[in-house]
Amino acid sequence: MVRSDAIVLTDIATRFGTHWVQRHLDLTVRCGEILAIVGGSGTGKTTLLRAMMGLVPIAEGRMTILGENPQALNLRELIALRQRWGVLFQQGALFSALTVYENIAFPLLEWGHLSRSEISDLVALKLQMVGLKPSDAWKLPAELSGGMVKRVALARALAMEAEILFLDEPTSGLDPIAAAEFDALLRQVHGDIGFTVVMVSHDLDSLAATADRVAVLADGRVLTVGSLIEVQQVDFPYIRAFFHGERGERLLTSLRAAEKCPTLPSAAQSGSATPVGPESAPR
Repeated sequence: MVRSDAIVLTDIATRFGTHWVQRHLDLTVRCGEILAIVGGSGTGKTTLLRAMMGLVPIAEGRMTILGENPQALNLRELIALRQRWGVLFQQGALFSALTVYENIAFPLLEWGHLSRSEISDLVALKLQMVGLKPSDAWKLPAELSGGMVKRVALARALAMEAEILFLDEPTSGLDPIAAAEFDALLRQVHGDIGFTVVMVSHDLDSLAATADRVAVLADGRVLTVGSLIEVQQVDFPYIRAFFHGERGERLLTSLRAAEKCPTLPSAAQSGSATPVGPESAPR
């Protein structure tokens, strides 16, 4: 049977001590979609994202992810489930003492049962997938631009053929050009592979460029979820402030025009990856 939902949250609550962050929260993430989570400061966007990943405990309610209930799994089963998703943290979170190659290879070495040559081929493929050159494999994170750091982090998140990708403010810290390039890359890679994306973002341009649906958090729950055009029609103070400023109205006008005359993103060019294994490192 084909599964239609990647994540289902039912009557979820999260808290820190006596402070309830969310309560009676319901949300469904469809398989293959890009769902963006937005909300004002203190609404617990990142807390909710981390709860989905198992990094924050769920105090009440039930979650199923990829058809499994994490709360009902033993440790071995839980580890196997977590290997089915990847994470891109806000600042990339690359290991500063490891090269690009070693950062991407890390989950493959940690979780996989692959030979050295197989890892080399997979790292080369992921580098190509995110638009980096084979020579970039031997750079340290300190030698990379902000945009390159995000690309390497994306390659590492997808190293294990992730079915779900969690992104926390993926364009944070990037200039507008680099942010737009990352958005285009995410949409391209998503179109090529078809994984599910859940991302937290407050970047309107990024939402317009990438999100299939947007979930708005307010008062500890999901206030509404739908396309950008659908969400902005909800009469709520945060939605009015966020979506109906000058910039928001300009984006919505562009989206309405695009709906009348849609265009498809160009497909990624195919080609063989250049090996970047340890044997090809500069000496």
